[in-house]
Amino acid sequence: MFLVSQPSPEEVWTTAFSALGQRIGHYFLRSEPRQRALAYIRGLMSPAERKNGWQVAEAMGEATPSAVQHMLDRAKWDCDGVRDELCAYISETLAASSAAVVIDETGFLKKGTKSIGVQRQYSGTAGRIENCQIGVFLAYASSLGHTLLDRELYLPKSWTDDQERCRAAHVPAEVTFATKPELARRMLERTLDSGLPVAWVTGDTVYGSAQSLRVALEGRRQAYALAIPCKERVDVQGGRTRVDRGSHMILQKRIGRN
Repeated sequence: MFLVSQPSPEEVWTTAFSALGQRIGHYFLRSEPRQRALAYIRGLMSPAERKNGWQVAEAMGEATPSAVQHMLDRAKWDCDGVRDELCAYISETLAASSAAVVIDETGFLKKGTKSIGVQRQYSGTAGRIENCQIGVFLAYASSLGHTLLDRELYLPKSWTDDQERCRAAHVPAEVTFATKPELARRMLERTLDSGLPVAWVTGDTVYGSAQSLRVALEGRRQAYALAIPCKERVDVQGGRTRVDRGSHMILQKRIGRN
């Protein structure tokens, strides 16, 4: 009789994490930022209560966040390539025909004026107007799990209309102003073009109010459930009316048929 020992959960996790490192390794030009990127991911997954630069650096065993900041800001690596690799990984592990893609933005509170995209603007994270950056995100949720899928940084017109400010912050010259729904549309097009199965696209009124986004999804015959404000006008039998009045009219017609 032979006894075969099963790997521990820690060994399984370590093997999976090593495989992840191999998948994204070739997107980094040098070994140092590649190794630091993997350490950074582990720091983000650590039990540290807050995931700011200092605490993540401590979780990584670094004395200061300088090395991490260099990796994120100045080191040469293909962040879009890593994003596409993430999409492929999700397709292999979490994909399901009933999955939903969720659109949402979040604010990152900042001090000063140098961080790209920073200005005083509404932050859902803080629940008020603050000096912050805004990122628009896609998340993928299926019966197998959920994860972030894509991201875009929102640049207000106070940035895109100031070329000198953008150059100083190393914003590519081809970047122009785009609304949050436009950023969401770009990410959705990338996701849907990749072949990742998506049953529903969901989002709040920031995105539901954007007719161009809804039209783009309808053009792809992609089902969506986007919140819209009551003042939005829709086409119903008998003409165009506010959505709250239109839904009431539709309900009355259905009751009448029954």
